Amino acid sequence: MIRAIAIDDEPLALQVTSHFCSQAEGVDLVRTFTKISDAAAYLKKHPVDLLFLDIQMPGKNGLEFYRSIGTELPVIFTTAYSQYAVEGFNVNAIDYLLKPFSLERFLQAIDKAKKQLQQNTTEHPHLVIRANYKLQRVDFDNIMLIEGLDDYIKIHLQDKTSLVTRMPMKGIAEKLPSSDFVRVHRSYIVPVKKVMSIYNNTIKMDDFVIPIGNTYRKEVSKHFSL
Repeated sequence: MIRAIAIDDEPLALQVTSHFCSQAEGVDLVRTFTKISDAAAYLKKHPVDLLFLDIQMPGKNGLEFYRSIGTELPVIFTTAYSQYAVEGFNVNAIDYLLKPFSLERFLQAIDKAKKQLQQNTTEHPHLVIRANYKLQRVDFDNIMLIEGLDDYIKIHLQDKTSLVTRMPMKGIAEKLPSSDFVRVHRSYIVPVKKVMSIYNNTIKMDDFVIPIGNTYRKEVSKHFSL
């Protein structure tokens, strides 16, 4: 399911986008915003897969906002001004919808988004999170350990650095392939191929020794003989 948000200073335009998203299979428009500042605050706490973004808006326009958050987040621009089309594609937009657009044209854009998201996942398995006030791409192969810290998670990377983002463990687990990652404790998710050994209900991997929680032993046993 593609989680999306839409930003447009015209409430009627947001209603159209919401209605069209309800007609598109596999798209969940989780929030809409008329103010860029509100959308920016939301994105700091909630990762999404796709952004519908108007360009001509009061204050900072859509293109300026998009550049400010980084260009890892796939975007479909929606605007009544055709002169922004070239600039929109210069920031690698998935599509550029000129208002008023039809449902058929909207679904074509969604199709492009699905193909790009699938291609990115297949060719370069990764997730995108917000950390250090910007969107960060994290390749699955670069993850050493995911640690839960109340409402936050800490992703330990191979180069000994780490990223902290606001997200529940359940949320990050849903974004990871279950064949490659396993939750071994209420506070830990590990990449299966990085596990070096299992001994006395603990998992050894690189510099980490992780406990195996009783609740998760059955899930761990699917990947390792306990």
